[in-house]
Amino acid sequence: MTGAARPGPTPPAALTEVRARVEALPDPELPMISLGELGVIQAVAVGADGSVEVAVTPTFLGCPALAAINSSVEDVLRECGHADGRVRTVLAPAWTTERITASGRDKLAAHGIAPPAPAGAPGPVRLGLGVPCPHCGSGATRPHSAFGPARCQSMLRCTACQETFPYMTAM
Repeated sequence: MTGAARPGPTPPAALTEVRARVEALPDPELPMISLGELGVIQAVAVGADGSVEVAVTPTFLGCPALAAINSSVEDVLRECGHADGRVRTVLAPAWTTERITASGRDKLAAHGIAPPAPAGAPGPVRLGLGVPCPHCGSGATRPHSAFGPARCQSMLRCTACQETFPYMTAM
C-alpha cells in the first residue's frame, strides 16, 4: 500500500524471534549445522529506516551458498511480518572458524568433517598437521588437497586409517 503509515517501532521480542529463527536455519552446503552454529549471523537489528536488518558474514568471500542463505533469511523475515526487512552481507570483520559453536563443531565431527580446534587450543592446525581424524581420532593427518567439497573446506588425509576427510578452513 503506497502512502500507508509505517508500523511502530520493532519491539525487542520481535528481533529475538527473528534471530532465533534465522540462526536455526540449516546451512545450504552443510545442512547438519545451523547458520547460528556456523556463526555466520552477525547481527539482527533495526536499520536506519526502521526495518529489520539481518547481517550475514559468509564463510568464504565467493561463497556460492550466500544466495540461498539470503533467500532463506528473507523468507523468515516475511514469515515474521517484516516484509520490508533485508539481508546485508558483511565482510568485515571476516568470518573465522572461531565463530563455530561447540555444538557446531560436534555436529561437523559427527558427519566426518574435521572441525577446527577452538580458539586458543594447542597444536599446529593451520596446515592440517595434528587435526584429529573424524574417523579414527588419530592426529596423524596431513594435507591432501587445498580444495574440498565446499570452498570453505580443504581435504586432509589420515596416515593411520588412510581415510581422507574435509576440514573447515578459515578464509
